[in-house]
Amino acid sequence: MTECEKCGLIVGLGCACDLPRSVPRRPYMGGYRWVRFGPDTLLISSRNIAHVPGACTHMTEEQVLDPENGWGWIPDPHPALWDRVSAEHPAQATEGDTSRVAKARCESCAATLAS
Repeated sequence: MTECEKCGLIVGLGCACDLPRSVPRRPYMGGYRWVRFGPDTLLISSRNIAHVPGACTHMTEEQVLDPENGWGWIPDPHPALWDRVSAEHPAQATEGDTSRVAKARCESCAATLAS
């Protein structure tokens, strides 16, 4: 067993100094600041528009959490759900305001996710 000179851990048993750094899944992830919602959560506005936390700047976590604003969300959606959201394939909120049904995707979020 060899001890890493950088971190002092055993190489192959905890040391990750020489492993390649993973690239964030989404371009905005380096500055992700939302606390209550994970980056894959599907947020659904009172206008039934799907959003992704941090992917657009026209809403904040505080606004989403305020019950008076009527947001719903799906905390752990199927990975392909974002791509399927449409009038033909609506997504029903499972938490928050569960009456919310996403029938369209936020254009700003979509542009960020596509970059």
